[in-house]
Amino acid sequence: MQAQTELGNFSNVARGGVATTFVTDFQAIGINPANLGRTGNARVAFTIGEFGIGVGSQALTRTQLRKFIEDSGEELNMAQKREMARAFTSDNVLNLNVDATPVAFSVVLPVMGSFAFSSRQRVSTHLGLNKNTAELLWLGKDAPIYPANFNPATAPLVSEVLEGTSIQMAAYNEYNIAYGRQVLSLPAFGLSVGAGYRYIQGIGVVDVRSKDGQLEAYSALSPQFDIDYGSVVNNPSFNLQKDTDKLLQPVGRGHGYDVGIAAELGKKVRLGASVTDIGQMTWEGNLLTANDQKLKRLRSSGADSYEFFSELADIFASGTDSLFQYKPAQERKASLPTKFRAGAGIRVGSRLEVGADVTMPLNNVAGNIPAPFYGVALDVKPLSWIRLSTGATSGAGYGLGIPVGFAIATKVYELGFGTRDLRGLLSDERPYASVAMGTLRFKIGTVK
Repeated sequence: MQAQTELGNFSNVARGGVATTFVTDFQAIGINPANLGRTGNARVAFTIGEFGIGVGSQALTRTQLRKFIEDSGEELNMAQKREMARAFTSDNVLNLNVDATPVAFSVVLPVMGSFAFSSRQRVSTHLGLNKNTAELLWLGKDAPIYPANFNPATAPLVSEVLEGTSIQMAAYNEYNIAYGRQVLSLPAFGLSVGAGYRYIQGIGVVDVRSKDGQLEAYSALSPQFDIDYGSVVNNPSFNLQKDTDKLLQPVGRGHGYDVGIAAELGKKVRLGASVTDIGQMTWEGNLLTANDQKLKRLRSSGADSYEFFSELADIFASGTDSLFQYKPAQERKASLPTKFRAGAGIRVGSRLEVGADVTMPLNNVAGNIPAPFYGVALDVKPLSWIRLSTGATSGAGYGLGIPVGFAIATKVYELGFGTRDLRGLLSDERPYASVAMGTLRFKIGTVK
């Protein structure tokens, strides 16, 4: 997954993800918990729901993306299928991220410090295919990788055929708690520290990657995904979970930790640094893994319409025409996508704040950004109750982005929306759309 920002946080999206010094109150969860101890936070703050969605591609045009939504059932001829195979040959075919925060709140307690809590649901999907994989998806048994005299006994290994391919999806349900406290308060200098913990329920994961001859292929999906496991269910080693009555049936669990530090120099300069998502997931339910093996010939003719996800699942998950021979497994541990964040911000009067951020991936696992993220952003208040946000961002698997956002921000409540890249909304050649909307955020009192 290549989730670049917290899409459920509309003000963060409006700045393109530049957040280390900007975020306050419960927004600090997962970014920099030390900000909970800064001055200027609300004594009590809460939200009754925030939602964000982002979709983007560096390979497809906006017209092509629209086909997958509006004309998903349209039958394709061979020329169209070859065209889609060419378009899907990219290490960044599709990124889809969804964030939802049903409830979050923070409170400042005298002497003790600041506490924050949130529940959050996340879904992240990343698709990057090499030429062979794209052709297998759209052309199936007619892909050029299969010569007329194809012999399974002398066929190449799947890892060779898929080299450079990554097909990843993860869905999580999180419960977060964070704490921050000011530990040093001088006339011209303040220092705060913070820590956060999250309990994670894994709703589903699919991770198929091939790089440098090494194949990674496993999946664990909740019963809500309605997967037909066929004869695998009769294997005593398969930890089958089939309770579909629960709204969210987890098949994995994990624990994550955040630590951070924040400094204030006078009343204008803010500095911050944090390490987030320290920990790991353990996947147990409906867990299947696959090892490297010889390429076998597919039986299907590939995706016949713009609705390609079912064909993708059949080929790379545990479908009847899968390239892999999946085997049940009892347990699989996977590190969380640990990141280092650092940022600086300057407040100019009461109506302008400028900030800069850098985020560095600390491990190479599913869910982490593939490259460092850089950004600058600003918030300006033309009126005391209106906040406009913009900036410029780059890296983390994307090109230059120009975020924009609008919020009604009074001392008592906030309501707004933001997009991570204005050019992505307007350009047909580099479509990237991310929109976050927040319901009312309420604030009571201010910490001086």
